[in-house]
Amino acid sequence: MQKLKPDLIENISILKKDVKLNNHDDIISKLDNKIKPNRNSKKNVWIEAYGCSANIADSEIIAGILNSHGYNIVNCIDKSDLNIIVTCSVKDSTEHKMLHRIKQLTGDNKPLLVAGCLTKTERKKIEKVNPNVSLLGPNSLDRSVEAVNLTLSNNKTVFVDDSSEEKVNLPRLRVNKSISIVEIASGCLSNCSFCQTKLSKGNLKSYRPRSIISQIKNDIKDGCNEIWLTSTDNGCYGKDIKSNLVELLKLCTQVEGNYKIRVGMLNPMYLSEILYDLILVYKNEEKIFKFLHIPVQSGSNKILKYMYRGHDIKIFKKAIYEFRKSIPEITIATDVIVGFPNETEEDFKLTMDLIRESEPDIINISKYSQRSGTVSSRLKNIPSDQKKLRSTILHSLSREISKRRNTLWRGWIGDVYIDEITNTLVQGRNYAYKSVIINNGHTLNLSIGQIIKVKVVDSSQYSLFAEFLDFK
Repeated sequence: MQKLKPDLIENISILKKDVKLNNHDDIISKLDNKIKPNRNSKKNVWIEAYGCSANIADSEIIAGILNSHGYNIVNCIDKSDLNIIVTCSVKDSTEHKMLHRIKQLTGDNKPLLVAGCLTKTERKKIEKVNPNVSLLGPNSLDRSVEAVNLTLSNNKTVFVDDSSEEKVNLPRLRVNKSISIVEIASGCLSNCSFCQTKLSKGNLKSYRPRSIISQIKNDIKDGCNEIWLTSTDNGCYGKDIKSNLVELLKLCTQVEGNYKIRVGMLNPMYLSEILYDLILVYKNEEKIFKFLHIPVQSGSNKILKYMYRGHDIKIFKKAIYEFRKSIPEITIATDVIVGFPNETEEDFKLTMDLIRESEPDIINISKYSQRSGTVSSRLKNIPSDQKKLRSTILHSLSREISKRRNTLWRGWIGDVYIDEITNTLVQGRNYAYKSVIINNGHTLNLSIGQIIKVKVVDSSQYSLFAEFLDFK
């Protein structure tokens, strides 16, 4: 896995030696009825994905569908007959990286299929780079085989209209054999003035609990022990089907097996409706990582109104206070945008004050950038040097808080789920989803998915460092 650190964007080449294809014969049969694959061609496909966990899940699904229809998903781009890039459009800087990468892939003189959010939000910019490129929207994955077949036949194809197909129980090739990324919904109910995601993924469409549970059961059977529940906004899950996140979590934790669930991002405006019930589920269910991602975006109520966020600072503060009162060791992540239009020095000071008071373990900081088609793009931008200065100041505070909170874990003894092994480190996660690096981990001959007992002996801003104690 490569990380583009400036934007915290993950660039993942899809196939590793340890990936598996889910056995969903009924889904494959259904897809077969839509399009007849060319099983004799055995064409090679390279797939790379950028952005959030939902995008990574989409790339796994594209890989799984293509593999089940006779295509080889290769781990070396030099071997490919066709390239696929799953794009992200969350920031202006990210868009530039996507367009640059599309230009690079175009230079390979191979058929190219661009998928992901950018296909819906910036189609003209993509086609300016490569007029012949094929496009596959984030909610059009069931047309992956058709799109690839046509593209390989030198036919430009554009499938960006939303499909009725749910993104659960589809074939997939996993990036990490221990991690199951389960999309529980598509779209959201918010209308944030700065966000292009709503433009690409549309309104909320929650997937049925029965379908979600079916995928989780299958993935646990396949050896996954981390279940990531992801969507544009987990907080509003179920509002369109008379359910909610709490009810879903209760069902998920009833599935048999040795695993833990990581709950993805949920916005404050919907969290308040289920707050106390959610805390009870978190506290009472050992199968849920004690990890909460709740993006506040600004510490100024005035700026939150410009952002159309639908919540105020009191809601965020209350959520943090109540969770930490019940689960003091919980890991809390938040997102902050600095330099939003009309943000004054006083507004920024309020953000700094909020962060000092709430002390999130993780703060994802972004300098505001205009995104075409959004309401905020019509507002007057503040000077870039002010954005840069405010970002630098907030990053400094964030480092102090993260480092201080991680020191609280020194001396802790407990279980760690190993989920990453590279040439330089062996990493796992503890029950609060803290990154735990195992000292001398390579000497233990550990494997992805293994659970071990450790003692934390040191910490940094980003991770805990532990000594191995015993196998589980």
